[in-house]
Amino acid sequence: GARQWTNLCNESLMLEKLPSCGKSFEEMMKKVDSKKWCNLTEFIMYYDNFTQCTEREANNASCFWPNPLAEGFITGIHKKFFSNCTSEKIHWEDPPDDILITLILIPVMLTCAMITLVVWCSKRSDIL
Repeated sequence: GARQWTNLCNESLMLEKLPSCGKSFEEMMKKVDSKKWCNLTEFIMYYDNFTQCTEREANNASCFWPNPLAEGFITGIHKKFFSNCTSEKIHWEDPPDDILITLILIPVMLTCAMITLVVWCSKRSDIL
């Protein structure tokens, strides 16, 4: 028969290695002005390196990524660096009436045209 090989996740090894990813990310974030920590474009490469590091360390410990322990570690990093980042509420407004009417009428008119075309073609089945 076939022999099944399973690797068990070594959580203690993963938890031992993940802080090195956090320390590296922290060192890279020192290059970014703390006022710009909420602007992802300022540090996207650093964050990508951090994400790849956590994934690599989880995989080296035979663990899936993401997993609850890695997510907890990543959440801790987020709280440390991004806790002051607030999402601004977007105030949605309707477009002006002429644009809104156009956006409503186009699909209605296309639907009517398609229904008319189907009915007309079904009555002219002798041609088809």
